[in-house]
Amino acid sequence: MMKIKVFYDRENKEKTIELGNNSSVKDLLEKLGINPVTVIVSKNNDVVLEDEKLKDKDDIKIISVISGG
Repeated sequence: MMKIKVFYDRENKEKTIELGNNSSVKDLLEKLGINPVTVIVSKNNDVVLEDEKLKDKDDIKIISVISGG
């Protein structure tokens, strides 16, 4: 198991999430119940895609994408 530090702007708080080894951003979003189409994810201050693998103690920020017209 690994621990990932996650900040989600919609909840405006940081929390630590436990995931299995070899987990990806997609696995993290599924665990949090977040639709990947609605957010941008950064890992250690670099924007990443859903298939990006995570490592223990990564710093993840999840930013909601706002659209409208």
